[in-house]
Formats: sequence, C-alpha cells, structure tokens
Amino acid sequence: MTVLDPSAATPDVLRHRPRLLGLGYRMLGDLHEAEDLVQEAYLRWFQSDRDEVQSPEAWLLTVVSRLAVDRLRRAATARESYVGPWLPEPVATDESDREVERAQDLSIAMLVMLERLAPEERAAFLLREVFDTGYGEIARILDRGEPAVRKMVQRARERVRGGHPRFAAPPDARGELLQRFLDALANDDRDGVLSLMAPGVTFTSDGGGKVWAARRRIVGQDRVARMLLALERKYGDQVQNRITHVNGDPAVAVFHGEQLAHVTAIATDGERITAFFRVLNPDKLGHVVSGPVEIE
Repeated sequence: MTVLDPSAATPDVLRHRPRLLGLGYRMLGDLHEAEDLVQEAYLRWFQSDRDEVQSPEAWLLTVVSRLAVDRLRRAATARESYVGPWLPEPVATDESDREVERAQDLSIAMLVMLERLAPEERAAFLLREVFDTGYGEIARILDRGEPAVRKMVQRARERVRGGHPRFAAPPDARGELLQRFLDALANDDRDGVLSLMAPGVTFTSDGGGKVWAARRRIVGQDRVARMLLALERKYGDQVQNRITHVNGDPAVAVFHGEQLAHVTAIATDGERITAFFRVLNPDKLGHVVSGPVEIE
C-alpha cells in the first residue's frame, strides 16, 4: 500500500484521524488493522473528486465503516482457526482526560462483547451508540433501509448491553480494586482473593499458539483463584507487576526483566471483579509498551 504523506493533507482532514481510528479499532479489535483502514480511507479521499463532498468526516467514516465490515467478514475464518480464545489487541491510553463512559466503550470487556455481533450489526451499534451518528446516516453508510437499521441497533444494544454492567465504576475505584487483588495474591491470601471476585468470575487468556495459555475460558471463583494463586507461587518472585492503563481501564502489565510478558485487564460490577482478560500473545503487546495512542 502507498503510504500517505501527512504533509499533503490539510489539518482539517487529518483532525478526524483519532475518530476514524477509534471506529476501526472497535470494529476489528486490532490497532494495526485499524491503522491500515484509516490509511486506505485517506488514500481514497485524496484520489476522489471531493468538490461535491459536504462533510469530509462523514465521507471518511463511511469508507472506514465499509472497509471494516468487509475486513471483519474475512477475519471470521482466521479467528475460527485461532489457537485458543481470541482477545482484542490491548492499546495504551492516556487517562488524563478520559471520561468513565468513554473508558467503558473502549474497554477490553466491551470489545469482547462486540464479538457477539455480526459485522454490519457491529458497525451500526458503534456508529449510533459511540459516535452518535443518525439512523438515516447509518442507513446510507450500510446501504440499508432506516427501519432495518433501527431494528439492527436495537438488537445489538440488547445483546451487548445485556451482558455489560450498568454501573461503570470510576477508573480510580477500578484501579484500587485491582491493586487490592494484586496484594491479596502476593500475600497468598486465598480468602482475600475470593472476596474480590464475583461468584461467576471468568478468566480468558490469549496466547495465540505462541506462548502457553489456557485453551478454554476458566469459570468460577474457586477455579480462577486456584489457578492464579498457583501461578503467583511459581512465578511471583521472577516477575514485576505494574499498574498501567489500556483501553481506558487500569490493567496489570507483567514484566520479566524489561520484557513485557502479558497484560491483564478486568471487568467489574463496581465492587468485585467479574472477568479477567489476559493477553500473552507477543504479537499483540506492541501497543502497550509503545506509549498512549491518540484514539477517540
């Protein structure tokens, strides 16, 4: 692909990049792929007849949405053959000005829930719920009737929000909960560990066949606690835990020396941890150590 020369683009057009990247990333769960989509959208913009375009942002959102739907359809086969559970690629985010709602819609937990949706459903849901796009505009983007789009968004909302906590704990509270959990693990405090997890807590790990990881999701307080305590006893003295921020949420980055081994994000009901998402696949960790990504 030809690389876009930013100097050839006007600032007015380039200012949409974080928004476009946010849509592409939420669609695909892969920042590298999202960057490719945005690059392609800008290339098409500069190769097109733009005289009659009333809104460059709407034009670019349309292109990114359609490219993402096509890319997601092609990715379905690859994900079926993926070794073990597939999790989104985590990205480092700057927490200085992130609101609770935005943190929630970018979280690993939310991206995992979005995997329940078909490609067009996912696009319709994100355009409406995250980017506040009108139903008529979504219908134009997806080449569907407006009534069909309204039904699509409603179904998607029920499937996603139905499994998502209605109460989003503030980032500070989530960070404190995570630190208390790490302290309980380090102290081999089984009761403390259990008290900080919901009864139906789940643990999902993504090694992608590159490193060892559980091939299936682990469910339940006892099973998750037993596994995590055993790992802490075996490796706790060999690694360093650092609280960081990925996808708008506090998370744990675990290092072997200077090498990032894995990142663990959580979902919470506000009081206890309801899910763990651990990414060990080294191919997915580059955007955690490279610094915060400008993404909306």
